[in-house]
Amino acid sequence: MRPTLPQPLIRLIGVYRADGGLVGEVRYLIGHYLRGQSCSLCDITHATLRRKAAWDERVRALGIPFELVHLNEMEPSLAAFVGDRAACVVAETDNGWVLVLSNDELAATGGDVDAFMEALESALGPSMQIP
Repeated sequence: MRPTLPQPLIRLIGVYRADGGLVGEVRYLIGHYLRGQSCSLCDITHATLRRKAAWDERVRALGIPFELVHLNEMEPSLAAFVGDRAACVVAETDNGWVLVLSNDELAATGGDVDAFMEALESALGPSMQIP
């Protein structure tokens, strides 16, 4: 069982396993479609070329700030914490960064937004129920 996260949560951050910007997006698409590379968080948040409406709706209802960042967009302290663990979801707390969901846990959702929300709720524990 996962330990209870320290409260309060300041924000959640989803870290893609890809760089942002036009060049990063093109690199990801080439790697994804020609080499079979993937980003488990991209699979959850995006349909072919745009964000899933279900993702936006569910995140809006969380009541917790949730940001999505690419590898080249992370602030230095987050980049140092994440290291080579992207894709992942991290919580910023009063005590620093905490890994909430690993790449393997994200991949286990099969790209399904509802399965992601169930995994997130389980990881956050009973004090953080998600609508």
